[in-house]
Amino acid sequence: KWRIVLPDNGRQWTDWKQASMFYSGNRIQTTKYTWLTFLPQNLFEQFNRLGNLYFFFMVVLNQFPQVEDFHREITMLPLVVVLLASMIKDAIEDYRKYQYDKTINFTKTRVYDK
Repeated sequence: KWRIVLPDNGRQWTDWKQASMFYSGNRIQTTKYTWLTFLPQNLFEQFNRLGNLYFFFMVVLNQFPQVEDFHREITMLPLVVVLLASMIKDAIEDYRKYQYDKTINFTKTRVYDK
């Protein structure tokens, strides 16, 4: 969808009403996560990577005593470290985007009107 910017001179009232149905606010949001969707969405993105799926498969295999090569905790350690490091990095990046969006959304703007 494209953002439509209309001047406030009264002539385009019908166009403004039509455009305001699609664009309810004029704020910018570049963040990827919310507080509720951070954990599930981030885990989904992490397990789309082949390396993380491999380590998860190894953790699942080591839960069965017949196939267990290493201790269960040692097998989980690389996966947990990689997932936590990626989650912390993504959380910091998303928080910085949130702060930047907040500063942009609260800046004063000038509206051109003849």
